[in-house]
Amino acid sequence: MANRISVLLPITEASESALRATLESLAAQDYPHFEVRAVVASKALPHLDSVLKELRDNPRIHCLGMAEPSGLTSALNNGLRDADGDFVGVLRPGDRLERSALGVMNHFLSLGSSDVDFVYTDESIWSDAAQRSVALYKPDWSPERLRSQHYTGQFAVARRSIVAEAGGFRERAAGADWYDLALRVTERGRRVVHVPQTLCSSIAVRDDEEAGQRAIQDHCDRVGIAATVSPVANSSYRLHRAIDGHPLVSIVIPTGGASRRVWGTERVLVVEAVRSVLQSSTYQNIEVVIVADTTTPPGVIASLVDLLGQRLTVIYFDGPFNFSKKCNLGAAASRGEYLVLLNDDVEIISPDWIETMLGIAQGPDVGLVGAKLLFSDGTLQHAGQFNGDSRPQHIFFHYPADLPGPGCMLQVDRECSGVTAACAMIRTSRWDEVGGLTQMLPNNFNDVDLSLKLRHRGYRNVWTPHAQLFHFESLTRDGAVSAEEYRFIQTRWDEQLRVDPYGNPNLDPTRSDWVPRSS
Repeated sequence: MANRISVLLPITEASESALRATLESLAAQDYPHFEVRAVVASKALPHLDSVLKELRDNPRIHCLGMAEPSGLTSALNNGLRDADGDFVGVLRPGDRLERSALGVMNHFLSLGSSDVDFVYTDESIWSDAAQRSVALYKPDWSPERLRSQHYTGQFAVARRSIVAEAGGFRERAAGADWYDLALRVTERGRRVVHVPQTLCSSIAVRDDEEAGQRAIQDHCDRVGIAATVSPVANSSYRLHRAIDGHPLVSIVIPTGGASRRVWGTERVLVVEAVRSVLQSSTYQNIEVVIVADTTTPPGVIASLVDLLGQRLTVIYFDGPFNFSKKCNLGAAASRGEYLVLLNDDVEIISPDWIETMLGIAQGPDVGLVGAKLLFSDGTLQHAGQFNGDSRPQHIFFHYPADLPGPGCMLQVDRECSGVTAACAMIRTSRWDEVGGLTQMLPNNFNDVDLSLKLRHRGYRNVWTPHAQLFHFESLTRDGAVSAEEYRFIQTRWDEQLRVDPYGNPNLDPTRSDWVPRSS
């Protein structure tokens, strides 16, 4: 099926060489069913007179002047008004398409039952400052991430009828026009498709911060997310979600009451973890369910009673270590509308960690919510799970905690295939729906399995960098993975462990740090 594609090309204060580069890449397309709507968006561009004359002489390019040029947004709407394509996209002078770009886009636009309304691609970003180009490999459709950053990027096309229905480009979002429109189109669109190919080379240009903030705030208001939006670094944003009501949160902590040295001090891990929750957390409507081994020292339980009083429930467990079974017992004894699975070897960093995770967990289609966990040396322990090459991994394991990551992925809320049960929140009804943790995975991969069960039911698992804790991993047990655990998880989830939709097929599946495949 041949879809006609309209490319909007607003012409502002571009250099002649940048504009020519874009036009040459369009002229070289091997897909014939497209038009270019070039719109002059500035009043005086004498240095482009010769190029503009060539544009007006090209039958494929419709060059629209403006009697009273009033900026980029008006120019885009002028081009959109006269466009006759089935789909519409935007290029800026200096952007260059690969020869096959529009043909590849048409292929993906024609997938399945033709319900595709928005398609975006990987791209190569050119930085004048760094004098180099960096490939930006993107995940498949990730609506949570789009609420935090314009990750779909420059080269995307949207069904023109949906664009018109959404109201075209808005002056209110001038400076983040394409980002704002991407939010509005994907709210209405039936299917969003990612093309894992670098089909466009774009000049690094950041959206206006205030315009981007307004665009996300308006999106939240339209779709019913009660939140305020604030900017973070690198043209990214944070949603501060309001909590619906004041639900009871049950924190389930399996423990044996072990003591270890942390930062040079001997500590009873579970006691200090609970003390940290109580002293550092701003959300107080909690109960704590301790699932203690029968060998747990009585003094440890007494300390927990002193700390928690009526908010404490203690369940005793007798048998070989089985994290899954202990969590299931704790969940069964809990009373909260929401569960937090929490290891006993943690310490709170973010006072609003519960509110942050709860605001996300209250979403109607959210499964597990995971936190940003740091080792005692301050490096990353958990920033979401990655399933590639049939081996689940934590991404950017032991990397610096302040690393923004490719495309700044480590500083925004985003979907991922799974999160660790060392600190994870879930609506209790969702936990019950999928049967909690699989007890045949006593030590490892039980959280991978839970995450994939939730995804199988259509829920999104979300990781947030805005809830941070220290996790002194494996201080309380042997973290070695058994052959039986590998066999079980790979047999049950073979296909899902081969390809991770929140990774990218251009990346090395054996690595968790977003390294491109070897050529």
